Amino acid sequence: MSRPISVLVHIDAMRHNVALVRKAAGSRTLWAVVKANAYGHGLENAVSGFAEADGLAMLEASEARRARAAGWQKRLLMLEGFFDAADALELEALGAEPVIHSRWQIELLKSMPHSAFRVHVKINSGMNRLGFQPAESAQVISELRSIPGVEVLDAVTHFANAELPFENASAASVSTQLRQMQPIAEREELCMANSAAGLMQPAVAGNGLRAGIALYGISPSSDVSSHELGLKPAMTLSADIIALRSVARGGAVGYGSRWTAQKDSRIAVVACGYADGYPRSMPDGAPVWVEGQIAPIAGAVSMDMLTIDVTHIPQAQIGSRVELWGEHICVNDLARRCGTIGYELLCAVASRVPVSSN
Repeated sequence: MSRPISVLVHIDAMRHNVALVRKAAGSRTLWAVVKANAYGHGLENAVSGFAEADGLAMLEASEARRARAAGWQKRLLMLEGFFDAADALELEALGAEPVIHSRWQIELLKSMPHSAFRVHVKINSGMNRLGFQPAESAQVISELRSIPGVEVLDAVTHFANAELPFENASAASVSTQLRQMQPIAEREELCMANSAAGLMQPAVAGNGLRAGIALYGISPSSDVSSHELGLKPAMTLSADIIALRSVARGGAVGYGSRWTAQKDSRIAVVACGYADGYPRSMPDGAPVWVEGQIAPIAGAVSMDMLTIDVTHIPQAQIGSRVELWGEHICVNDLARRCGTIGYELLCAVASRVPVSSN
């Protein structure tokens, strides 16, 4: 028997989320972001679950190959473009559309023959990672269009604070970044919205919406729940109780004796640890779901197991399934408790955890 831990990916939830985000996208192209193995959900699952999207957005040629092999025949957007000449040639052969963000990529394109290479141009409107400055956008786009066989489709940018109010005190509010893009909008199509902008920033227009976390059923904002947005979590991480023990009042549990029983307690050991992707930084009291009730983490998460207090859940027995996150346990809530974001928890599920779908 294999170790009793698994990830279950809910394809119907992915389809539900695509339909919901499609309504927000309106007439815009809906790109489903599937980088990092579809945020830990499995690229092949995403090909099925996001079938109604207009295109998939990803990072690497290997992902593009996998998507094509899984039957994806629609558009592919390469969010960081290509990384060398061989990469560019393969992407062109796959019919993928790279984002051009740096001068060296333009020079590489000039040095190669092209039959029909469709590209997007990245603009740095305030994120200060990749992209050309707005003031140089006209010259860059003109230069790219002068390369035989290269077609520029639009200009893309990325918001630094799309989950915050439209006007806010950050150095790069949505309103500030939109002002940077306005002159470009007068001459080019724009693809700007991410999940947060698409669902929460009606002022963000353009011809495309690149949706990531929302398609996996997770709210892009810590202030608005997935339920409020109508999203359905697409991943359940769960594991079995593999041992039970009684801990007398005053007894401690786990490394560092972090948790001490305030009364005679019943502790369950669950087959999930930080080597599976469940954070070691998760504090006491963080919730799990077992036998229809919430049980709190009790003691430091170990490499291969964690402990929970089931004193109040007599039904919890060896073999009881414990939901670590999913329908009943919000991954964003867990992430907040350990000082990170839900994206990181989803992407960090270890390869040793079996993944299935329904």
